[in-house]
Amino acid sequence: MIIRKVAPQDRDAITAILNEVIAIGGTTAYQKPIEPSHFDRFIAPENDRTFLHVAEADSEVVGFQWMSPDKDGMGIIATFARPGTVQRGIGSALFHRTLRCCREAGYTLLDATIRADNTGGLAYYSKMGFKDHSVTPAVPLSDGTPVDRVHKRMHLR
Repeated sequence: MIIRKVAPQDRDAITAILNEVIAIGGTTAYQKPIEPSHFDRFIAPENDRTFLHVAEADSEVVGFQWMSPDKDGMGIIATFARPGTVQRGIGSALFHRTLRCCREAGYTLLDATIRADNTGGLAYYSKMGFKDHSVTPAVPLSDGTPVDRVHKRMHLR
């Protein structure tokens, strides 16, 4: 598996992955399909604290992870892998690269916000070293269903 910085030619592949995850439902806060332009801020970032890496296996993009600062400078992370991918370790490989870049960019605190019903996502971020920080209760989905959001954080030293 190759982990590399996103390139403009990856836009369609990462859009397709995220839209497939959205269509399946249950694991992302995104509920409506996104357009490829959603990724422009990562392909041509305005600062060196915003980046996106892709995981490529057999010359195909199989996952991606982004990092961007919130208004206070905390790093906000999101990770996606193509559903049904048999390749193991996509998230771990992506996070290894992202973590190195976060340290180089001067991040001291990272946040992952995960739907409480996304047991795989909760387990993944715990495995990467994130700790439970807080819960935003009953955030309504587009159909009105309330789902908690779990905020996990990692302090970088």
